Amino acid sequence: MSPARRVVTEATVDAATAARVLEPRAGIVLESVGDEGVFGAAAGPLSSYRRSVSIAARPDGRADVRQVVDYEVSLPYFGLLFALPLRRHLGRLAPPDRLPWWAPADRLDARAAVTLATLCAVSVVTGYLGTVLTQTITFAADEFGAGKAAQGAALASVRADVLITVVLVALADRRGRRTLLLGCAALGCVLTALGALAPSLAALAGAQVLARSLVTAAALLVAIMAAEEMPAGGRAYAVSLLGMSAGLGAGICVLLLPVADVGLRSWRLVFAAALLGLPLVASAARRLPESRRFGAAHDTVPMAGHGRRFWLLAASAFLFNMFWAPASQFQNEYLRDERGFSGGRISLFTVATGLPGAIGVVVGGRLAERGRRRVGAGALAIGVAATVVVYRSTGWPVWAWSVVGSTIGAATLPALGVYGPELFPTSLRGRANGVIGVLGRAGSVLGLVAAGGLSASADRLGPAMTLLALGPLALAVLVLAAYPETAHRELEDINPEDAGPPLSST
Repeated sequence: MSPARRVVTEATVDAATAARVLEPRAGIVLESVGDEGVFGAAAGPLSSYRRSVSIAARPDGRADVRQVVDYEVSLPYFGLLFALPLRRHLGRLAPPDRLPWWAPADRLDARAAVTLATLCAVSVVTGYLGTVLTQTITFAADEFGAGKAAQGAALASVRADVLITVVLVALADRRGRRTLLLGCAALGCVLTALGALAPSLAALAGAQVLARSLVTAAALLVAIMAAEEMPAGGRAYAVSLLGMSAGLGAGICVLLLPVADVGLRSWRLVFAAALLGLPLVASAARRLPESRRFGAAHDTVPMAGHGRRFWLLAASAFLFNMFWAPASQFQNEYLRDERGFSGGRISLFTVATGLPGAIGVVVGGRLAERGRRRVGAGALAIGVAATVVVYRSTGWPVWAWSVVGSTIGAATLPALGVYGPELFPTSLRGRANGVIGVLGRAGSVLGLVAAGGLSASADRLGPAMTLLALGPLALAVLVLAAYPETAHRELEDINPEDAGPPLSST
């Protein structure tokens, strides 16, 4: 529990403004009316809230207003990030006429806020675990004497992890999300750290199959739990925060790349650092409840009748990963081999060009709450095109186009990433998304093998990336033509099998 906080605002205002200060508010907190000049919280993300107002009339017709807001915020891990904007929002004299830009379109309650913050903390861990092989394989390949084709084959073989992931997330449809999520995250830390002992590239890839299966399951369950906990106007917002949290975990891995470049075997330390995620997972276990919608009564339904949605998302995952997997996983190889970057310069490049992606995630999340399809299709097409230019450029354009690709392309995450949890009922949500992941992995395998083979023959990655970009560009057309619009619709409306009393969004 965070300490009680107080914000006091005093001002001399005209009579009309003084009257407005005495009105109940509908901002982050939906106020209830208590004694004269005192307001409590009918709904909102705060654990306690009280606003008291005193007004003294002046002879000139104006009034001296003193407003005192006492509140407590139970927001673990990320409370400091929201402390100042929340204080400014609550301390305003003028009643807010809408939720602030940094909040979701629908008001969260305290449970949803704590759950989302905790899931974001777990996402930091899965973000690190999910990117450690990608970031270090070029260094591991040096120790093992492996070329681009061998790296592509290793990265492709790791995609077999999704076969185990399907079993795990399907089990979560029957046993619950929470236990599987926490168990997968903790074991993922341990198995990833064991990669530090790998005697060969093949052994490293084999260990990562097991580790990544757990990490992928955990990441899927994080997204599912967030969707099942959020109100209709908060799901894309939640996906954007989860994406930034996973990006933070990946960024930590990137910052460790200079360590991997110290010596021939020092990349192993980046794998061993995965054990540092265990305390965070243990902390999350004390705060994370079971998914609200999984805990509610819901029917067990078969996959029959959901085939169109399944194949739509499966084809989308295939087309997207056919390009994105090689584009992201060969980036360090491209920078190091074709552009002569050192480990430190790769870290600088990744951080400097990737950080603006946070802007795209936030803006994309807000826009996606108004409508998913146009935001997703536009961001996807521009992000892919910019990434292709990166692989065909030299000098400063490599940096500039990478910024463009990461900033605009990042909006794809909240706009399209929310569809997987949204389009299936509770009893199918894990299994359907797990099987969709299999098709997505098939696309990434094809892309990695094709990119590795084509780049080996051409001795450049640019032509391979240009060819593979046709997949996500076709997906952008598919999004506009076939995707349903799900913004501001409750999951029970999208999936009538789960229909019941709607969750309040106030």
